[in-house]
Amino acid sequence: MAAYVAGLNEKPFRAKQLMQWIHQRGVADINDMSDLAKSFRATLLDKAEVLSLPVMKDEHATDGTRKWLLDVGAGNAVESVFIPEDDRGTLCISSQAGCAVNCRFCSTGRQGFSRNLTSGEIIGQLWFAEHLLRSDPEAIRRIEKYPTPGWEHTGRVISNVVMMGMGEPLLNYDNVVSALRLMLDDRAYGLSRRRVTVSTSGVVPMIDRLAQDCPVALAVSLHAPNDALRDQLVPLNQKYPLHELLAACERYLPFAPRDFLTFEYCMLDGVNDSDIQAKELVRLLRNIKCKINLIPFNPFPESGLKRSSDQRIHAFFGILLDAGMVATVRKTRGDDIAAACGQLAGDVVDRTKVRERALHKAEIELTELESDEDTDEELNARSNEQPIEWLKKLN
Repeated sequence: MAAYVAGLNEKPFRAKQLMQWIHQRGVADINDMSDLAKSFRATLLDKAEVLSLPVMKDEHATDGTRKWLLDVGAGNAVESVFIPEDDRGTLCISSQAGCAVNCRFCSTGRQGFSRNLTSGEIIGQLWFAEHLLRSDPEAIRRIEKYPTPGWEHTGRVISNVVMMGMGEPLLNYDNVVSALRLMLDDRAYGLSRRRVTVSTSGVVPMIDRLAQDCPVALAVSLHAPNDALRDQLVPLNQKYPLHELLAACERYLPFAPRDFLTFEYCMLDGVNDSDIQAKELVRLLRNIKCKINLIPFNPFPESGLKRSSDQRIHAFFGILLDAGMVATVRKTRGDDIAAACGQLAGDVVDRTKVRERALHKAEIELTELESDEDTDEELNARSNEQPIEWLKKLN
């Protein structure tokens, strides 16, 4: 903004004024920026505009969760989700149109990958949601009913931002960091580093860079307690295996705004939810100060996977607690509008041909299955095989 203002031959303090008008107050009409000189406003009207991402769909869940489908051009659309809770309002935003990581349990990866979002498209999701919700009577009433110290006087509806939407944030590093800095800037959104979270599937070099450039809360998508299974669930593990990922996490800890990291673990029935795997997870993470967030899998048709039962999740959770680990079970929110974790799909022009290749592979597997002479009992027994073998055979 300072460089832009300088390019218009204006004084540097104009950049601060513009930041406050646009980001703090959400003003899009340059004529309403009353403390700018008339000559400067005239210049801006000629050379600039403040635009929101076009809204293609606005969905409301029964639990108060709200999801928007936002047009980012050229046939691509991304999704953002607002999750209201008693003590906070959390916005989940996207960093890419699609995702190239293609985790087995995530709907976004099945859409393929088109491109990185610009920093404007990333921060634009926060700009749109924050200022739209300020006019929502239900959102305002919730703030008045459940005030959070240091937050209720700002007029802010969104107290937390999580980069857990579509895409792998650390594969769009420069644009993500620019957007993060705006979120943290007191002249813009003034969010605390503790209330901004980047979730990554494990891009090790960028974890190290983030620690130096813009350390915020870090959540690592783990989902498996060993390399063999994680290779199947999170393909990026083949490039950055667990020993490298955990070493990077330990290096990040001294810079983290909170004194722990979060590890996310999606609970998949018969795949990663056994007692043995819970104990293996304890051994893997026992020397890292962390919280383990167990996420009940949110099914989508193409995955072929199932959510672990409540009983199995409870047993897995109990083993972690008994071992002295800090663990939580994430409450599923917005699943009736496909806004829950792992369900964001958007609409992506896939340059990577993921869907096309998956369809071709499925046709081959279907042909093989039709010629298979296995009995029903043998086919049903496959779910009792070792998780990796079962995943490989899963249609």
